[in-house]
Amino acid sequence: MREQLYSLYERIWHWLQAATVLLLMLTGASIHAPDTLGVIPFAPAVRLHNMLGFLLLANAFLGVFYYVTTGIIRHYIPEPREFMSLAFRQVAHYVSGIFRGAPHPLEKTPQRRLNPLQQVTYLIILNVLLPLQIVTGSLMWGGQYWPQSVQFVGGLPVLGMVHTLGAWLFAAFVTMHVYLTTTGRTPLSNIKAMITGYEDLPAGEGRPGGLTPSQQGELKGAQS
Repeated sequence: MREQLYSLYERIWHWLQAATVLLLMLTGASIHAPDTLGVIPFAPAVRLHNMLGFLLLANAFLGVFYYVTTGIIRHYIPEPREFMSLAFRQVAHYVSGIFRGAPHPLEKTPQRRLNPLQQVTYLIILNVLLPLQIVTGSLMWGGQYWPQSVQFVGGLPVLGMVHTLGAWLFAAFVTMHVYLTTTGRTPLSNIKAMITGYEDLPAGEGRPGGLTPSQQGELKGAQS
């Protein structure tokens, strides 16, 4: 059954954020190691990196506002009930089940787009790693003009080290994210869904609409 999963704004936000992050990593590499990783001259890379940083900040703020006001934020919040059992099932699927052609433990639905592992990952990315990069990047930008203002955290050398570590963690996340997009019903189904907003979804064997066992119980109770 063809279902809409992502609104136009969500798709624009996602691709703008993806392009911004990739360009930030590209310009960041040119700044950090211009002799070995530099694909952009140093001075233009610094200017572009700063502009992209402010774009990332603005897009992140607008995204938070949109997700909170529309209620879509609920997709990113793990449910305490049965979280561990569902998470272990998802781990088992990624470790072995996916290579045997086993179905996903939780089918994607418009009401539940993310599995527990994805929810935890996005919580860490959006609440820890992204703020870390924004704060350290902003302090490094300000430290160029007001050096004394960043001495309380060890100055630019410490900020640069933390910011670089965050960049490598972002690179690891992007690599894993791109790989996992190929683990849908077809290798390109997840990417197509983020372009068109729609995806062909099955009801899910034994679980109406991909509901968790506890949600199935609630549904049956309401119908009885």
